[in-house]
Amino acid sequence: MASFFRRPPNNSWSDHLLLKLANIAGALFVMGANGYTVISPLDVYYTGKETYFTPAPWAYFLWPVIHLLVLGTCTYQFSGRGKELIVDIIGWNLPLLDFLNAMYIYSWSNQEYKYSLVFMVFTCSVASKIYRLVKASTVRNICDELFLHLPFSLYHGWTTCLIFSTAFAAFGVNAEIEPVRTWTKVFVFLSLFTLQTIASAYAYSTAEGDLPACLAVSWFIWAVFVHQTEAKSPFVHWCALGAAILSLCWLMRSAIGLELKIRNRSANNVRFGFGPNDHEGSRLLGH
Repeated sequence: MASFFRRPPNNSWSDHLLLKLANIAGALFVMGANGYTVISPLDVYYTGKETYFTPAPWAYFLWPVIHLLVLGTCTYQFSGRGKELIVDIIGWNLPLLDFLNAMYIYSWSNQEYKYSLVFMVFTCSVASKIYRLVKASTVRNICDELFLHLPFSLYHGWTTCLIFSTAFAAFGVNAEIEPVRTWTKVFVFLSLFTLQTIASAYAYSTAEGDLPACLAVSWFIWAVFVHQTEAKSPFVHWCALGAAILSLCWLMRSAIGLELKIRNRSANNVRFGFGPNDHEGSRLLGH
């Protein structure tokens, strides 16, 4: 692993310093903004618009995990390998992602849900671009997996889910004062079906699948099931339960694929006489 942290002779920590500082400032700002929404008197995640697709508030605890991992990404950018991927390839997409995410948080905090939907669509679009750039990396080490593939797989899966919940907040009925109607049931079912399709696409994107992205989708659907009780709507409740259980299948598929990938790598190491440090570029988390 040390070879990946060693800087090439022509690489300095001050190269592209403005971009590196923008990455750090953006990550800290978004983390602070999300933290404020949780501890502020506004209590955004507990007092927002109640819809028939609103997840349990604990679903949003995935944000701190993502932000902490992105801070690791900002640290990794000062290494030779990190600079190659984060600065040279991702470039200014990461500060743009932070800006759009912050605008989404601001709009959501002010209950301007239509604006927040627009910002979330753009946030997911930029996250998708970074996700594709990271996924295209062929040589990987453990730091690539922890600080690039893991955070942006979670980011991509999580923001995809938030598009649906934000759309319901922007255009859906208020579940506190309006009963669930046929069209609401149809859109809930279609949304859950679409998320299942997306999760299955993650699971079969490669031989080992994409476990973090599947985890983000499953986490969200289980939160919807927990929050949408049978008293609110039996149809929504049981549909969410079915979708949540099915999402575990995609998790299992990705977990098995990842395990087989690790076993094959270990078997190849033994077969060809390689030590554990000779395959630092091997994948540990699937895409």
